[in-house]
Amino acid sequence: MAARTRVELGRREDLGADCANCFGLCCVALAFAKSADFPFDKDAGDPCTNLDDADGCRIHPHLRERGFSGCTVFDCSGAGQKVSRHTFAGRSWRDDPETRRSMFATFPIVRRLHDLLRYLDEAITLVRATHDQTPWVAAFEHVRLLSDGTPEDLTTLDVDAEYDRVRPLLLDASAIARRQGPVGAHGQRVGPGTDLVGADLRGADLRGATLRGSLAIAADLRGARLDRCDLLGVDLRDADLRGTDLRGAVFLTQMQVNAARGDAATVLPEGFQRPGHWSTTADAAAGVTPPRRGPSGRGARSRRR
Repeated sequence: MAARTRVELGRREDLGADCANCFGLCCVALAFAKSADFPFDKDAGDPCTNLDDADGCRIHPHLRERGFSGCTVFDCSGAGQKVSRHTFAGRSWRDDPETRRSMFATFPIVRRLHDLLRYLDEAITLVRATHDQTPWVAAFEHVRLLSDGTPEDLTTLDVDAEYDRVRPLLLDASAIARRQGPVGAHGQRVGPGTDLVGADLRGADLRGATLRGSLAIAADLRGARLDRCDLLGVDLRDADLRGTDLRGAVFLTQMQVNAARGDAATVLPEGFQRPGHWSTTADAAAGVTPPRRGPSGRGARSRRR
């Protein structure tokens, strides 16, 4: 692989995007629809009109103002450079029709495997102090080997089955981490799949809670206490994280952070990148007050992406 494919996330190598070593796969292989996130429809396999001949984005500094906020949220977890430099050994989708077809079919699969590797890597860290890591390490190595497979192997892989196989290990790691301290008052009233759309959770004590798979679109989480809070698969689009300390959150991803709103006072875990569209100053209005509604409170639903 290329000399640099690591983004420092405090995790294992090759699980962070390195666009300089990718053939612009997210700009070609994936489809998007005209919405609040994109100004027009694009079919999978069609290059975005903003992609230049060197696989760079012509409007990268201006994506959000041009209506491409979806691009600023996306994170491939390192699948782009993996497919470009390892799976296809530096051959570009531009080279021939067969490479193009195979590469575009392979990229989404490797991305899902890399997402799973990131979760497993965090799980290993969560259990390290108290449990034998062997089951989690073995699962990580199994998925890593799958991600190193040939295009033929990858396109016939049942990725859903791999997620099903690993899910119990992720749940166990979350439970182990959440037992390491008290469960906050709000954490006792929520659970997996809770509807938190538009909920006012300013200053809520969610320590030790599991919000796994919950919808928290446009939720107000300013100043919420999220230490040991399981955020696996939580939809944080437009959630307000201004002034919130995210360092102890469990299974938080860069893509969740990118989709939310934050400011200079938002504290990110080590290695996470502060989104460019976040406010660069601390919001003076971010002082927290007790929530006016319970965690099941509803607000206006934002447009789905």
